[in-house]
Amino acid sequence: MPATADLLVEPDRLAAELDHADPPALLDVRWRLTGPPGRADYAAGHLPGAVFVDLDTELCGPPGAAGRHPLPDPAALQAALRAAGVRAGHPVVVYDGGDGMSAARAWWTLRWAGHRQVRVLHGGFPAWTAAGLPVDTSVPAPAPGDVTVAPGALPVLDAAAAARLAAAEPGVLIDVRAAPRYRGEHEPVDPVAGHVPGAVNLPAPEYVTQGRFPGAEALRERFAAAGVDPDAPVGAYCGSGVTAAQAVLALHLAGRPDAALYVGSWSEWVAGPDRPVATGGTSGR
Repeated sequence: MPATADLLVEPDRLAAELDHADPPALLDVRWRLTGPPGRADYAAGHLPGAVFVDLDTELCGPPGAAGRHPLPDPAALQAALRAAGVRAGHPVVVYDGGDGMSAARAWWTLRWAGHRQVRVLHGGFPAWTAAGLPVDTSVPAPAPGDVTVAPGALPVLDAAAAARLAAAEPGVLIDVRAAPRYRGEHEPVDPVAGHVPGAVNLPAPEYVTQGRFPGAEALRERFAAAGVDPDAPVGAYCGSGVTAAQAVLALHLAGRPDAALYVGSWSEWVAGPDRPVATGGTSGR
């Protein structure tokens, strides 16, 4: 069994698992940064048995000084997961609209919450339909789950820790936003352009293509080229901690399960008026 088997699942493999008497719980977490909400996509068609879980309101806390997608309240997250039928010790598969970002954030959130048995459908909903697999429009009513949320199972950076990591040698803080945003030339979402001083830029399309990841060795080579030392700390951030969760998943695939997520990311960083902002720069170190 490949080392990625506990992180990703291909459509044909998932289809076989769904035929079992006790299939994995399926969470549809389709989402767009600028809308419309993913629930409409779910209503138009989803994997049979999938339950829709909203990234903005159920998997994250309310936006504010901690960023646009801060950590959820553990009790609220537990209630949402139980309502979706997530059971303690039972496998979960999450999927999105194909870019892999919201599925990765859902994967990260469940892992952070202590639920280890969670995988991402590789390629998301488009990969499922491209394989000719069935789609449903009925809304299931899952039996309530009994999962217990125990926060802290994956490492998290706050703003101070992100600053320390960015300044550390040989530690690396990776900014996975597009290069013009990193350099401060263009900022379509947040009020201030630039990056955390000392962070290196590795835009997401350089290590994932349409929600699909290359092999572990290719990922290790790409992260190494950005300055990631296999024996030194590494973390990632983006605009609000969604795309960066995908980077953390990629780092797990590359053999770095210790990779940390700066959940608040740039949206939290610039909410603090005294935090320094760097501009210019190039990818890597």
